[in-house]
Amino acid sequence: MSKKLINIGCVAKGRLKIQSEQLLKKKKLKIFFDRGERELIGKIKGRPDISVSFMHAREILEQLSIGNLDIGISGLDLLKESDINIQKNIKLEKKLNFGFATLVLACRDEFIDLFTTLDLDEVAEDYKKKNKSLLKIGTKYPNLTREFLYSRGVTNFTIVKSLGSTELMCVMNNAQLISDITSSGDTLKQNNLRILNDGEILKSQACIFTSKKNLKKKGLKRLINLLSK
Repeated sequence: MSKKLINIGCVAKGRLKIQSEQLLKKKKLKIFFDRGERELIGKIKGRPDISVSFMHAREILEQLSIGNLDIGISGLDLLKESDINIQKNIKLEKKLNFGFATLVLACRDEFIDLFTTLDLDEVAEDYKKKNKSLLKIGTKYPNLTREFLYSRGVTNFTIVKSLGSTELMCVMNNAQLISDITSSGDTLKQNNLRILNDGEILKSQACIFTSKKNLKKKGLKRLINLLSK
């Protein structure tokens, strides 16, 4: 990343990409590409001092933390899940009015006695006795999930890292529960999964983040103020 340019990170695909581009356009920061829209680095019309890089939402936070990006638009859930060394180098500037979702804990419908985390403590204990192994929870959010359950006194479980469609982990019997991000809950229902009554782990939304390492860069504060209005 250029040290002279103000470097903005945006999500590379999906609804968050579209909404981030709309936000920039609304602020008179229209993105264009020299080689076509599949290019991963864009420019801003009339602002040669700004570069826009498109990457994975998690990568945006990593690049902010080491100072390769100055501004990034990503999810609050991903910041909270990040390593503490990443979090301490990132400043949350503004919560945006899009990208709303909730990280939830859900179980298979067949668990007829499981409705709350209090029930989960008992179910996990029974599962351990019957199967000689710990209850498995599939997730892409191991840190938030573990912290949430420990705070409720649930310890008889093991985390299984999800590498793809988390909902399938229960269908394929790779996990008995999952914690996953959802906006409507429809995908969970369609896969015979039910959110625990007190299973809300974190409410998330898209946010503007900045790198604490680069806050003195020329023109950055003015740009942050523009985006945060």
